[in-house]
Amino acid sequence: MDTLHSAKILVLHGPNLNLLGQREPDVYGRLTLEQLNARLQAKAAELGASVECVQTNHEGVMVDTIQAAEGRYDFIVINPAAFTHYSVAVRDALAAVSVPAIEVHLSNIYQREEFRHHSVTAAVTVGQIAGLGAQGYLLALEAACGILNNRS
Repeated sequence: MDTLHSAKILVLHGPNLNLLGQREPDVYGRLTLEQLNARLQAKAAELGASVECVQTNHEGVMVDTIQAAEGRYDFIVINPAAFTHYSVAVRDALAAVSVPAIEVHLSNIYQREEFRHHSVTAAVTVGQIAGLGAQGYLLALEAACGILNNRS
């Protein structure tokens, strides 16, 4: 980022991600949410950005958090988790704010059950990263900073 402004990035984790490390580790890995957030904080510092990580199991809280991002954050990295596949409310919140977002999924949603193949939120994000595990979040953080740097 330029010297006057350090990127502020919201990382928003959806339902059941609080169970990372214990929930279906063959699908989601053994890294806990706390460990993932620590990696995100370290990567953000390396990139000269700041990150706030929020996890919620509640659709309304996710919507409220996205809406509150306006004017507070420069970018959103979001894993809507199950909300990806059906939440028009989360999709509309992402569309309603001017804060760009990247959608992230730990697993490759296109290799899983048919109902996971469709994302209602992807169309209102600048991109999607799926199937790369925790690395996908770090790549999304790098991409967000790159996009913001290209705008300044």
